[in-house]
Amino acid sequence: MTPPSSRGIRHGVRQLIMVVTALSGLAGVGPAYGEGTGDWPWSAPSFEEISGFVALEGRLFARPERFAGQARHSGSLLAEPEAYIEWDDDTSVTLTPFLRLDSADPGRSHADLRELELRVIGDDWELAGGVGKVFWGVAESKHLVDIINQTDVVENLDLEDKLGQPMANLTLIRDWGYVDLFAMPYFRERTFQERGGRLRNALVADVGQARFTSKAGRWHPDFALRYANSFGDWDLGLAHFYGTSRDPTLNLGLSSGGELVLVPEYELINQTSLDLQYTTGAWLWKLEALFRQGQKNRLGTEQNYYSAIGGFEYTLYGIMDSVADLGLIGEYIRDSRRDKATDPLENDVFVGARLALNDEPDSQLLAGIIQDLDQSTRLMFVEASRRVGESMKLTVELRAFSAVQREDLLSDLRDDDFIQIELAYYY
Repeated sequence: MTPPSSRGIRHGVRQLIMVVTALSGLAGVGPAYGEGTGDWPWSAPSFEEISGFVALEGRLFARPERFAGQARHSGSLLAEPEAYIEWDDDTSVTLTPFLRLDSADPGRSHADLRELELRVIGDDWELAGGVGKVFWGVAESKHLVDIINQTDVVENLDLEDKLGQPMANLTLIRDWGYVDLFAMPYFRERTFQERGGRLRNALVADVGQARFTSKAGRWHPDFALRYANSFGDWDLGLAHFYGTSRDPTLNLGLSSGGELVLVPEYELINQTSLDLQYTTGAWLWKLEALFRQGQKNRLGTEQNYYSAIGGFEYTLYGIMDSVADLGLIGEYIRDSRRDKATDPLENDVFVGARLALNDEPDSQLLAGIIQDLDQSTRLMFVEASRRVGESMKLTVELRAFSAVQREDLLSDLRDDDFIQIELAYYY
């Protein structure tokens, strides 16, 4: 496939950002209409940049499909452009749409607005509003405390991709630390694979029947407060979240056609969390922990619980007299609900290695194994990437499931070992 020209992509994204910046000028935030050298408020920015990527992706599965309706393999076309514009008064707008078209799974073919955010910066505060993304956490194997954005599950098994979250975020900058206040007026439901997709449960999720604890449903307002600061070699984050859980409980139900399906249910929760990192020489010591109230367990009963991830990363610099660096990672994951947990990682250990060749093509590799300490279940993965030429990047990802027991939450995925190859064009 011939990548679209940078000029064409830039023109399309520029048309989208015009609408955003025009609204910001009319609202009295950012440069007013008529200022600058042109007739439009976006004609006088101090800085603007349009970037992003388009990519072709293929997934090849080692074993035949397990459930009726699934495709053996799949191919995707995806794009994520980003436009950023800034004015002299420390006002900026970020626009990041996302689109994926998948050959096998209609549920994976989707569009999302990852970001559409207006940000104003003061002397000791920042205010952002619109649709945004926020990341919390320090661990490698699982992002335990990261709760602001909903997970875009159909994107990848590592659960690192997030949907854009409508919100307002006020950051107060003080000598004693940073305080973030979040108000989120609308809830984003989790994405799920449909019948044609791999990496799904035996029963598909019927998102049209989604249930909410709150009578306000998706419009229940969520709130969060976070304090962050650095104390010498220590980086600390303390947070509390109240609102609709991003992790749905999956209940049995019937579709309109009488088929057995999974019905997502979203409870109201309170979650208090801690993320902590200590840096000393080549060592990084990491901890994420939370206490959650209001969530149902695997048996459908409400159960308060705590969960934590603790571990380290040790970096060997210049291995074998080269410029390459090798990071060794070890983490332990614990959920107090154990066999009642709705998360498969509840008493597991993760060991991995991160290799950076520090060469001109920016060659990198991350490999790891997650071993269940109660059962034989083992997850293995390898992620490797390398720049090709000036504008292309090749990424190869391998994921495998080993000795998965039938009672394990990952049992339905035991035949879904796959290799994913992605070629992306960056501009």
